[in-house]
Amino acid sequence: MKNIQREILLGFWKAHILHHAAEANLHGHWMLSELRGHGYDISPGTLYPLLQRMEKLGWLKCKTGAKAGGRTRKNYRLTPSGKKVLELVRGQIVELYEEIVKERKHRKK
Repeated sequence: MKNIQREILLGFWKAHILHHAAEANLHGHWMLSELRGHGYDISPGTLYPLLQRMEKLGWLKCKTGAKAGGRTRKNYRLTPSGKKVLELVRGQIVELYEEIVKERKHRKK
């Protein structure tokens, strides 16, 4: 079940990352805390490759910042391509919510 859950949650994590990168630059440690704050059980070994993949896809741009705790901090920002993906994802989330959540509530009444 954990593999199935992880596979589904990868899309949620990506949407969350895109959302926050649209608001402001972010770095991995902050994003890890943010996702965990929402109850997602995600490790650095999952998050950092995910950020790198999103950068390779052209959705995020990484800029190396100042050192923090002996490590160079990478700051990520949303690219124009990432903004298009975020808008697509937002539309899909609304449609999915309408079908899965609202329809279900309506049928229960």
